[in-house]
Amino acid sequence: MHDIITLPGLGGSAETHWQTLWERNDTRFTRFQPASWDRPELADWEQSLEQAIGRCAKPPVLVAHSLACLLVAHWATRFPSTIAGAFLVAVPDPDGANFPAEAAAFKPVPDRTLRFPSLIIASTDDPFGRLDKTQQRARAWKSGLIVLGALGHINASSGLGDWPQGRALLDAFSAGLSR
Repeated sequence: MHDIITLPGLGGSAETHWQTLWERNDTRFTRFQPASWDRPELADWEQSLEQAIGRCAKPPVLVAHSLACLLVAHWATRFPSTIAGAFLVAVPDPDGANFPAEAAAFKPVPDRTLRFPSLIIASTDDPFGRLDKTQQRARAWKSGLIVLGALGHINASSGLGDWPQGRALLDAFSAGLSR
């Protein structure tokens, strides 16, 4: 079994967000801790991720939501640490109209192949990432892509609770990774 690091997006994941609920129900989940969830600095987020990976006994699985998906792409180009894979939920479009100004440091996003297995989970009506842009990102990163339908930003506002469908997808993805 892999250790799992949750990577919330801007603002962190609130008490009713599926990432927080998964952390409560499974001791393998730990959350990376940047200096600020609300004023994200790319270098700080990268260092925080690198430190979280360093605390794992073996290569972990990353479970990223929203802005943290872009963090994973940036981190992968700058740090040599090994991870088992990345489960990327609701990848935002940094050039989209709704991309938050406070996250400008995350632009531009690397468009090179990720050096580890990755799976993008998308919604057809995500206000932060049009599906065609997510499909382009999946091709550039050589990531798998599962489109679930109209789930908004796949967050607490989507009313998913502990999101059993997402957890089943994560478990299936993780089962296929090398130990």
